[in-house]
Amino acid sequence: MYRETLPVDQLAAWIRLNNVEFKGVKTTTLQGNRGSGLVTTTEISTDNPLLMTVPNELVLSLENVWIYAKSDKHLRQVLEATGDYSRTARGAILIFLLLQMTNGATGGSIGVSNPFSEYLKFLPLKVPLPTFWNESERIILIGTSLEAALNAKLDSLDREFTRLKEKTSSIDWCQKWWWDADSGTLTFHDWKTVDAIYRSRALDLPDTGHAMVPCIDMANHASGNSTSAWYETDRDGNAILVLREGKDLASNDEITITYGDEKGACEMLFSYGFIEATVKSAQELFLGLDIPDDDPLKLAKKAVAQSAPGFRLFLHGESTDWESSFIWLLCVNEEDGLDFKLLQNNDGERELQASWKDEKITDMSSLVALLTLDPSWDVFELRAITTLQSRVEEQLLRLEGSKDSVDELLINPDIDNDIRKIAMQLRHLEEMLLLQAYANFETKKSQLFESPVVQQYLGTSMAEDPEEDFS
Repeated sequence: MYRETLPVDQLAAWIRLNNVEFKGVKTTTLQGNRGSGLVTTTEISTDNPLLMTVPNELVLSLENVWIYAKSDKHLRQVLEATGDYSRTARGAILIFLLLQMTNGATGGSIGVSNPFSEYLKFLPLKVPLPTFWNESERIILIGTSLEAALNAKLDSLDREFTRLKEKTSSIDWCQKWWWDADSGTLTFHDWKTVDAIYRSRALDLPDTGHAMVPCIDMANHASGNSTSAWYETDRDGNAILVLREGKDLASNDEITITYGDEKGACEMLFSYGFIEATVKSAQELFLGLDIPDDDPLKLAKKAVAQSAPGFRLFLHGESTDWESSFIWLLCVNEEDGLDFKLLQNNDGERELQASWKDEKITDMSSLVALLTLDPSWDVFELRAITTLQSRVEEQLLRLEGSKDSVDELLINPDIDNDIRKIAMQLRHLEEMLLLQAYANFETKKSQLFESPVVQQYLGTSMAEDPEEDFS
């Protein structure tokens, strides 16, 4: 779908027209092929920390999208047709952005023009997220945690796009301008575009939630002490940009915010399209787990699981640590004390109830609490650590096994040079974290092997089942 663009240096007129207040700040095109950003026009200190105020009605939130829909029948039709999806911030905002693109592409024939119809012209045509990488570029990700995340995201976007077509094909103007074989111009690429615009620019605004805030979303990321400003909400619900305490800026200094210092390299690349060059660790990653097919309780376990099937591995001080409630479903079975019963409610509906040694399991956190109090806790923990270490080893082998094919691709002219560099950076950072985690798991296993409970269990289980293996 055609989208007109304007240079960000012309944004000043839009700012004045929509009552956005800049205080010693301007938008500009940055040097070094770094896109747009915010810079100071004068010296700024914490004596006068307010840098920008964006009126509440310009904050693109779930609530404001539905307010726009009251005066825009085209927007309202699509929101209502998509049901629960448009009752989420992401769903409503993606549909809103799509309507603004359609408004521009049809010369204003569809939808009611609003401030965002014009603001969208100042956003870049290309958003450098991995969802736009070609097949060769995605091959470099084999063995990284981004490989599975990207595949899942593309599948999810495809399902959303298909669902959007199913829900809106009966709306006359949608059929004509979006789906008709001759006159329709909406493509899957457009849907990926509005998703990328949202993911790369949405802020978690206090008292508002996930929202897009024009002008503030022009600020680039810097972590740690390099972050120069914070975004907040004032008492009137306006979005504001405030100088960070203790920061003083000279004229023409760039104003930066943090997109999340706690986010790992994979998430930064996935959501924003870059990894800071100074980053020395992947920080964290997520690896999937699955319940073995030969587990007789597999279907019941998957039915009660309340978290993603995997674990979060992260750097903790000089070591690594992990988080997962799902792992415990892999580590205990019926002979240990896990049980499932199918109960019938008063309304006639059936409910699967899990229990641990006759104690009701209300959620996965209650299962973990019950397991930690169990005399066999050290055994269960050893099973978990062994499973996690095995999964880390599997990931390392996948990284190692893909090196030859990746090396061949590095000279492929179809691969963008910036993508090649950042994908290889992710591979290196995640390999270092995985190697460290493997060593840390080995240390933890050695400690657990010294447990009298584990020693007793191993002695008994080896006598009963010589194939029992915790190596």
